[in-house]
Amino acid sequence: MTKMLKSGRRAVLAGAASLVAASAVRAQNFPASRVTLVVPFPPGASTDTTMRVIADKLSQIWGQPVLVDNKGGGNGIIAAEAVKNAKPDGYTLLATSSMTHAGNPVLYEKLPYDPIADFEPITRMSLVPMAVLVTKKLGVKTLAELTARLKAEPGKHNFGSGAISARVAGELYRMQAGVDAVSVSYKNNQQAAPDLNNGIISFMICDTGSAKMILASGWADALAVTQSEPYPALPGVPSASQAGMPELLFTTWSAFYAPKGTPRDVIVKLNKDIIAAGTSPEILAKLENMGGAPSFTTPEGLMDFTKSEIEAWRKVVKAANIKIE
Repeated sequence: MTKMLKSGRRAVLAGAASLVAASAVRAQNFPASRVTLVVPFPPGASTDTTMRVIADKLSQIWGQPVLVDNKGGGNGIIAAEAVKNAKPDGYTLLATSSMTHAGNPVLYEKLPYDPIADFEPITRMSLVPMAVLVTKKLGVKTLAELTARLKAEPGKHNFGSGAISARVAGELYRMQAGVDAVSVSYKNNQQAAPDLNNGIISFMICDTGSAKMILASGWADALAVTQSEPYPALPGVPSASQAGMPELLFTTWSAFYAPKGTPRDVIVKLNKDIIAAGTSPEILAKLENMGGAPSFTTPEGLMDFTKSEIEAWRKVVKAANIKIE
């Protein structure tokens, strides 16, 4: 009996060792063919351009083609569902933004995917604040002056948003400042910019890339960025803390997820290689020039971050009663 038990233990240990060895070999040989990054936005969108830069570098690292597959529409639902249903082998990844994994779970009563249960987090890619812009026609130069003006003239001013994330950020400011302003939605920031210039909307909150273009046109002034420190891509613009609203914190972000069930060793390899690609000097320079702010995490860090972002969106969306239009 003792010999049989010892023999059984040896067999179990040998089996476990074989599994570990096989896992190591699989990770070492990954990828052995093309990897597809599914992006839930059209070509030319900010997330798309960022992911293409990373895809090119990953292709160099792996010696395998990395395809960017744009599946726009439905606020990212189409892309997220496609990756959810893909084979969990690491060869099909979701290269996405906060919309699919923080916004949609709060804005939609029913989704064909669960952002936590249906995906394996790999790493966050970027973490970028938004910018508060005010029309020059209003004649205010600080966030405190804007708040005072809005309080003095309740209900007389509009604020614009060219994306759902911008609407959420605008409502966050409105609630924290205790002001009464009317939301006006646009298809994109480019459509909103002329109305900001003409004073039809008094202020807007938008991504920093759009903010840079609007500021370059001379149509607006920037009053703050929605993070606790100044943002290097917008020099001279105060942080939320410097502007007197330290709780006005809202960031847009991008991240990589794999289908649920993707082997752990593959996730670890993907995390390592994506971070290596994003922190290489030439790619880092490109991302910074594009206004991106690389901010990588462990898979566990991304999981915790995703959960916290869902709750942050939920708090504002419910309070402001934001609905998908």
